[in-house]
Amino acid sequence: MELPVPTGSAVVVGAGHNGLVAAILLADAGWDVLVLEEQDRVGGAVFSDRSVHPEFVTDWYSAFYPLGAASPVIKSLDLASYGLQWSHAPTVLAHVLPDDRCAVLSRDVSETAASVERFGAGDGAAWTDLVEQFEAIREPFLRALFTPFPPVRAAMSLLRSLGTGGALRFARLGVQPVRRAGDELFRGEGARLLLAGNALHTDLPPEAAGSALYGWLLAMLGQTEGFPVPVGGSGALVTAMERRLTAAGGKVRTGAAVRRIEVSDGRVRGVVLEGGERIAADAVLADVAAPLMYEEMLDPAVLPPRLRDDLRKFQWDSPTMKIDWALSSPIPWTATGARGAGTIHLGVDMNGLTRYAGSLAAQEMPSQPFVLLGQMTTSDPTRSPAGTESAWAYTHVPEGIDLTGEMVDEHVRRVEATIERHAPGFAGSILARRVLSPADLEESEANLVGGAVNGGTANIHQQLIFRPVPGLARAETPIDGLYLAGSSAHPGGGVHGAPGANAARAALKRMGVTGRARRRVIDAAYARIYR
Repeated sequence: MELPVPTGSAVVVGAGHNGLVAAILLADAGWDVLVLEEQDRVGGAVFSDRSVHPEFVTDWYSAFYPLGAASPVIKSLDLASYGLQWSHAPTVLAHVLPDDRCAVLSRDVSETAASVERFGAGDGAAWTDLVEQFEAIREPFLRALFTPFPPVRAAMSLLRSLGTGGALRFARLGVQPVRRAGDELFRGEGARLLLAGNALHTDLPPEAAGSALYGWLLAMLGQTEGFPVPVGGSGALVTAMERRLTAAGGKVRTGAAVRRIEVSDGRVRGVVLEGGERIAADAVLADVAAPLMYEEMLDPAVLPPRLRDDLRKFQWDSPTMKIDWALSSPIPWTATGARGAGTIHLGVDMNGLTRYAGSLAAQEMPSQPFVLLGQMTTSDPTRSPAGTESAWAYTHVPEGIDLTGEMVDEHVRRVEATIERHAPGFAGSILARRVLSPADLEESEANLVGGAVNGGTANIHQQLIFRPVPGLARAETPIDGLYLAGSSAHPGGGVHGAPGANAARAALKRMGVTGRARRRVIDAAYARIYR
């Protein structure tokens, strides 16, 4: 006889992609699920519109989704049945060096190998070997990355794939700085920069422990999955998620700002909206930055004092400044390898990456920024009229400085001058421009505190059991029934849905047959951690 599946009621705070993933999984399990979103739309930092120019679709925040395309969480939702279509640029990524040489990452491994071979004899074969090694461990590695911590089964499968010696060497790669890993793996600067530039999609400098793993993962996903974009704009991804949730019986309320999470006797009871409306729930899953949830939505008295102290040490990732353009023509790159790439890295070589990161650490505006640029019409022709380009660029600025309007304007000029050096005539093609400073990003999306887009630093001191604070690296919090479902939770930022899925799985297990026993173990662990 089959046992009935335990069900319950859940409120999901925030309709970002992680919140929607959590809600879908709970609704699929038969739960009564309500998603509450403060803004008048779903998506959080996955959003597109025509606000820069009426004929151009612009992604406000995230734009390329290698993690989303590879994520077993996102794949399991069958979003293609709800309207999601992916599109790819002719090539994935190009890193344009200051001397206009260009390293190209293509989904065709032979093309990538040929590109990096031009920088160093033997690097083409070394790149091909690296891709083959990734393919051999891809499935267990991604399962280990995107499932709740500790990923025992996935880790055992990964160990079997690697063998003892291979596992030790892979662990070494995992904690290496990307500069050192590139030096060991390749002779020339091309392949090294494909790793390092991808590592700097986070806030990690090239010399940071763990940066090699980020660069390796994004480069390998770019090689095998590409950097796909949703046809019609990033908003198409969350539109498909909302349709999927509605089909499963879940509900979404926009314009519903949660101001307090109610707790009594150590257990969550529901939420209170702005205006005083109370909504009861067996579980609350918060797709909210951890400091905002703990410090603004909860009575401090319900939290262990040591947890509150840990939160004061929480580190955000580096502030981001973004520029959006509507262009009358494609960007006229003099480096031919950049013309068909969806993502462009430019402005610096390896030493330039180090100087850029050093300026950020010293709280100085970089004199030569590392620029990440997206050619969105090249990636998806529906984004703007034929013969034009919808484009954006972003770069990091120092944390902890008073960023004035004049400083922002000067940095925009630096970014545009960098592009102009490699694409003469770029400035003359600008039909419209929008600049989003770190303050503008936070104003438009409250979770992007100070312009931080990844829910907290990617540095190793705030990963795994240290994310978001020293703990269990799990969605469960010290409050029974309250789950952290946003990018501040393990495994962190990026559009892959894992924090939301982990929170949903935790809530389902709490209501299961062993739920009470599991909670007693978690309570005992937290008592030791926070006493």
